[in-house]
Formats: sequence, structure tokens, C-alpha cells
Amino acid sequence: MEFFSEIQHPHLDIPALKNLLTIDNLPSLCASISSATPNSHNAGNIYCLWGAFSLRRDEIRNGIRYALLDFPHALTWTITADEANEALIVHCTIDKAQPDPEFAESIEMFVSDWSDGMRNALARQAGCFTPGVAGSFTQSTGSGSN
Repeated sequence: MEFFSEIQHPHLDIPALKNLLTIDNLPSLCASISSATPNSHNAGNIYCLWGAFSLRRDEIRNGIRYALLDFPHALTWTITADEANEALIVHCTIDKAQPDPEFAESIEMFVSDWSDGMRNALARQAGCFTPGVAGSFTQSTGSGSN
């Protein structure tokens, strides 16, 4: 199943976005992540709303992909810039088409926390913090092409 959120933000600086999304910075960007300890630039451990997990971080074309390596449902998420639509996309996937409703709700909260955190971080970078709606949230049950 897929979950995603879109945050409108024109002129995203992709190198700056990648620099912001370091493992040690994750708790300041997502309220669902309590702690993060890097073992290297692209690997570490996090404690999040589901517990403690090994984390992998990969730089991809327009952002970063994270994977919880020992998570029971193969949870991965990306934070990427959609240059054509001038938006930041938070996209999360698991290996279950029909997850338990409580688990699906916790993933929605995780994506929402990422959306809020990124919106706030981008506003701080631009020097104009304005609390408000984080952006649109969509849960997708269809198969997407990535």
C-alpha cells in the first residue's frame, strides 16, 4: 500500500534538500522519530513510533529514500522534489495491500508528521514560518509506477 503527501513549494533546491535530510537530523524533521543515530552517512538506527530499527538512506535523483531494514512490513519512504509541479512529495510504502486499520492509521500519522516537519523546515529556510495546513494527504491502494 502507498501513502503520500504533497507540499507546494516553488524553487526547491535539491542539493540543499538532500543536505537537510541527514540521518542525525531526522528527529527534528519528523515528530514520529524520537531518535536517530548514524553509523555512517547512509546507515544508522532510529527509534520511531513502531520501535527501534536499522535504517538505510539512499540519495536518489530528486531527494532521499529511506528503508527500515528490519521492519516486518518492508516500510520505505522517500522525500523528493517534484520539479514540474513545484512540490515536495512524501511517499511511503509497505508490503501489504490491506494492512490492519490501526497500522494504516499509524502510517498516515507518520506521513503527516513528515509533511508537517518538512513544511516547517522549508519555511524556516525561507525565513517565513507560518503554521498552517501541511498539504494534501492521500492514501493509495492501487499499484503505482516508480
